[in-house]
Amino acid sequence: MGIKNGKAPVQTPFYYGWVIVAIAGLSVFFSGPGQTYSVSIFIDYYIEDFGYSRSLVSGIYSGATLMAGITLFMMGRLIDRFGQRKMMVVVGVFLALALFWNAFLLGPIMMFLGFFMIRLFGQGSMTLIPNTLVPQWFIRKRGRALSVMAVGGFASSALLPPLNTWLIEAFGWRMTWGIWGVGLLVIFVPLAVFFIRNQPKDIGEVPDGIPKPVKGQMKNPHIEVNEKSWTLKEAMATKAFWFILFCVSVPALVNTAITFHIVSIMDLRGLDTGVAAMVLTLMAVIGFPVTFVSGYLVDRFQVHYILAITFFGHIFTLVILLFTSTWWLAVTFGIFWGFVNGFERIVLNIVWPNYFGREHLGSIKGLAQTVMVVGSALGPLPFGIFYDWLGGYQEVILLTILFPVTAGILALLSPQPEYEDYHA
Repeated sequence: MGIKNGKAPVQTPFYYGWVIVAIAGLSVFFSGPGQTYSVSIFIDYYIEDFGYSRSLVSGIYSGATLMAGITLFMMGRLIDRFGQRKMMVVVGVFLALALFWNAFLLGPIMMFLGFFMIRLFGQGSMTLIPNTLVPQWFIRKRGRALSVMAVGGFASSALLPPLNTWLIEAFGWRMTWGIWGVGLLVIFVPLAVFFIRNQPKDIGEVPDGIPKPVKGQMKNPHIEVNEKSWTLKEAMATKAFWFILFCVSVPALVNTAITFHIVSIMDLRGLDTGVAAMVLTLMAVIGFPVTFVSGYLVDRFQVHYILAITFFGHIFTLVILLFTSTWWLAVTFGIFWGFVNGFERIVLNIVWPNYFGREHLGSIKGLAQTVMVVGSALGPLPFGIFYDWLGGYQEVILLTILFPVTAGILALLSPQPEYEDYHA
C-alpha cells in the first residue's frame, strides 16, 4: 500500500503534510469509542443491566486495559515493519469489528474481550499510529503539527460524552456501539486508504516541505536531534528514557481513573450525569486552544521544563477535585483540567521524536504507549475498591496526588540526552 517516489493522491497548494495531519487528527477522533471519556458513559448502564458491582466492572475494565497495554508493544514493531498506512487501515477495520462485538455483550467474559479490543485498537493503536506518522512529516514545525492533530482528540472528548448520553437514551447502549462501528467503516477507513502516505519521500517531498538544511546553517538545538535516530535498545540505555517513561504513565493513570468514575464522583457531590458530561466536554473545549500554545512553546523551549509544569498543574487540579461540591466548582475543575490536558497531549507526544529521532519511532513510541495503557489500566480499579470500601473517593484522590509530584521531579531531571555521549 506504500507508494515510493510517487505523487500525492491530491494536488494541494500547500505542503501535503498538512493533509496527513488532518487524517491523523481524524484517527485520534475515531479512537474515541475506545477512550475512557466515552466508555465511562456506558458504565452505569452496564451496572444496572447486568447487576454487577462497580468494583467488578472496574476490575474487568482494568484487566482488559492491562492486557491491551501488554499487547500494544507489538503494534509499534508492526508499524516500523509495515508502515502507518497499512496499519491505520487494518486497525480501523478491527476497531469497527470490536465495536460491533460490544453491541452484543452477554456476560463478563464478552465484556472483558470487548473492553480489551476497544482499548487495544481504539485507545492504543488509533492514537499510536498518528503520533508516529505526523513526526515523519515535520521537524521544524512538529509542535504546531501535533497541535493541529490534537484538535481531533479534543473534538472527540468534547462531543462523545454528551453524544453518547443522547444516543444511549434514544437508541440504547447496544445500538450506540453499532453506530460508531458503522461510522468507522464508512468515514475513516476509506479516507485512510486514499490519503495516507508514510513519509514525505513517498511522494518526492521532504519534511516540513522545505529544502534540507544547508551545512553551516543555524539550527534549533531542540529540533535538530531528530536527525540522530536512536534504536529502542540505545534509548533504553539513557536515564532520560526511563524517567520520561514513568512520566507518560502518570496522566494515563490519573485521567483514566477520574474519567472512568466521573459520573459516580459527581453523584456523591449531589451533581447529576449531565454535570459529569459537562465537565468532560469543558475539559476538551478549554484544552483545544491550549494545545496551540503548548505546541508553540515546545518548538522553542526545552520539553522537560514544560513537562514538569504540566505535572504541577495536575497536582492543583486534583486539589480542586477534592473540594468540588457545587456546580461552579465542577466548572472550575473542568477548566483547569482542560488547561493541563492541553499541555500534556502535545508534550507527551513530542518528547519521543525530539529526544530519540524518527527512524525507530514506532518501537520507541510503541513501548511508551504500552506503559501509558498499562497506567490507564491501573487507575480505575483502586478508585472502585475505595468506593466500595469507604463509600467515597477522597482518600484515593489524596493518594493519587503522589504520582504527579513524583513525575514533576523526574521531568526536571530529564533533559534530552546527547547522542554523542552514548556513541563515543
